[in-house]
Amino acid sequence: MPRVSFETLKNEFKRVLVKKGCDEATADLSAQLMAETTCDGVYSHGVNRFPRVVEYIDKGYIKLNAKPTKVASLGAFERWDGHLGLGNVNAKLSMDRAIELARMHGIGGVGLANTNHWLRGGSYGWQAAEAGCIGICWTNTQPNMPAWGAMDRRIGNNPFVMAVPHKDGHIVVDMAMAQFSYGQMESKAMKGQLLPVPGGYDAQGQLSCDPAEIAKTWRVLPIGYWKGSALSIVLDLVAAVLSGGRPTVGVGQLGEEYGMSQVFIAMDAMRIAGDDFLSSAVKAVLDDLHGSTPVDPAQPVRYPGESSLAIRRANRANGIPVDDAVWEKIKLL
Repeated sequence: MPRVSFETLKNEFKRVLVKKGCDEATADLSAQLMAETTCDGVYSHGVNRFPRVVEYIDKGYIKLNAKPTKVASLGAFERWDGHLGLGNVNAKLSMDRAIELARMHGIGGVGLANTNHWLRGGSYGWQAAEAGCIGICWTNTQPNMPAWGAMDRRIGNNPFVMAVPHKDGHIVVDMAMAQFSYGQMESKAMKGQLLPVPGGYDAQGQLSCDPAEIAKTWRVLPIGYWKGSALSIVLDLVAAVLSGGRPTVGVGQLGEEYGMSQVFIAMDAMRIAGDDFLSSAVKAVLDDLHGSTPVDPAQPVRYPGESSLAIRRANRANGIPVDDAVWEKIKLL
């Protein structure tokens, strides 16, 4: 794979967005977020996803210059309408507002309706942690996963994010309710790789590690089997109720994945816990975790988000690896 600099990648994203009619400031923010996602090694939701973002712009599902607006305020919680704007920009601005509310109340929340795919959900966990806040956010999706015990897809893989600030490296969980996101499986399939553990069912109804075969059936495996299925349903309901937006079934009725509902929560951990207690509590947990005996001595036990820092530093120093075909496709947009 060729390696490109962070600035080159961001500028290419921005060039295309501006060419499609996006205003300069919005294009710059969206491009920055996509470049950061790719730099952290989440290629499936950064550079590899960008051609689909452009496709949705062309289809009119993404309104490039739409700005989110507040529709209701209930103290520390607000409802906003995303007006089908760029999903990562809407999400960034929503977490910004949740952090502002947390500064005032200790905790702040935003329910965002009528928005688009937020790309890497972990971005908004990192954002909250950088502000010294515990961050919690999630989104619903189109129906892309069968409920436990079913064969047809009626629920979403509804990604969930939780982050805790730490001066030596934030702890960030970013996980879909499926064992693997479709973006992860697509990336593996592009490289001709198998999944490390079964991620769904093939056409014969057998558990499979082949991402291409699983993609044909849409029968992805919920995390924890029935537990992931239950979490998906509840996350969807809470997102729809709090935002006043569409549940997964409503997103499915649109025909493609847009018009989703999301929730963003920030808690001012620095103010609530104090810097000394926050730092010592996190350090105690991470030190104990790092004392684990690894199954493979070459693979040390890591906390969520730890590998992202290493990948980020390496990609900043050496350039970001980009698939040849994807990069050529983007340059031609």
